Amino acid sequence: MTLKFYLMLMTLATLVCWGAFTFVAGAVNPEITNWLGFSLFYLSLFLSVAGTAAIVGFLVRFVGLKQDLVLFSVKIAFRQSFLFAFLIVAVLFLLAHSLFTWLNLFLLVIGLSLLEFFLINRVASRQSNAGNFSGVRSAE
Repeated sequence: MTLKFYLMLMTLATLVCWGAFTFVAGAVNPEITNWLGFSLFYLSLFLSVAGTAAIVGFLVRFVGLKQDLVLFSVKIAFRQSFLFAFLIVAVLFLLAHSLFTWLNLFLLVIGLSLLEFFLINRVASRQSNAGNFSGVRSAE
């Protein structure tokens, strides 16, 4: 897949998600809806924010930071966009259920930061192991 095709596909999918979010936000009455209405609201918001953050994150990395490897920029932007979208949706969910406190926000940010740290280390260890593989086992 070329970079141009990826950006066009992501932009189109994100616009469709924002359209779905706009429709759901206008059609769902939060006072009388059931769990399905709330699920559609949060899911469409999550996908819309994730798509927008992935595009913006990639453009910042590729254009602003001038990173050479496009594949790594796309992977990092995509992963971080999902974490950011989860943060936004989780905060809105906590606000809707009157559970939002600074402590909950702090724990959520710390948890997502630890997850990102784990994912960064996992990718780094995979890359270092792939470079050290010679196909022959060493006798220990």
